[in-house]
Amino acid sequence: MYCALCESSNQAEFPTEMNIHFRGLRNIDKPGVLVFPKVLVCLDCGSSRFTSPETELRVLRNGIATPAAAQLTAGGRGLASVKL
Repeated sequence: MYCALCESSNQAEFPTEMNIHFRGLRNIDKPGVLVFPKVLVCLDCGSSRFTSPETELRVLRNGIATPAAAQLTAGGRGLASVKL
C-alpha cells in the first residue's frame, strides 16, 4: 500500500488507543468514545490513517455517547475509514 499523500511505501502499522470527544461546550458533559484502531503511519511524511469500527462510528455519527458507549472496544463488524 502506498501513502496517499507522498506515494511512499515506507509505512508501518501501530496499535493505538484513542478517546474521541464531541466538540463544543454543549457537549462538555458527554463522555468521549474510546476507539482502539491500528494506525497506518507513513514513515516519510507522517501522514496517518486509521479505520473506526462500525459500532464506534455509529456512536460518533449519532453524537450520542453514554458511559457504556464510551467504553466500547474495537468489536464492530463493519469498518469505516477515517483519515487523520
